[in-house]
Amino acid sequence: AAPAAVAAPGAPIGKIRGTGACILLSIVTLGIYTWVWYFKTHEEMKRHSGQGTGGGIALILAIFVGIVMPFLTAAEVGNLYERSGKQKPVSGATGLWYLLLAWAFFIGPIVWFVKVNGALNAYWRSLGAN
Repeated sequence: AAPAAVAAPGAPIGKIRGTGACILLSIVTLGIYTWVWYFKTHEEMKRHSGQGTGGGIALILAIFVGIVMPFLTAAEVGNLYERSGKQKPVSGATGLWYLLLAWAFFIGPIVWFVKVNGALNAYWRSLGAN
């Protein structure tokens, strides 16, 4: 188990989202669920840390300049770890998985999502989410 993260007293903890379920929802909704995921996760990170883009801006970026989201999301997840004194499991550079391997049967986006959603879930679990 990961050591407990340091958060401001009373800082809200985000929700654990099953990686497989999120991928399935993204497929079934023809990608629309990805916008929901970006909105919810960025909103939770902002409420928790007081920093980051927040859900509304993340949603606007996802709709209009979606290519920035793999980089931005991975960076913000990594920053949660960094602010709590832990090594970042993901960073903005993790977005390269998405960008460089998107053409290969979506392997890049899947690897990216497994890494980023897994790191975010691990962070929330370290604070007691289940």
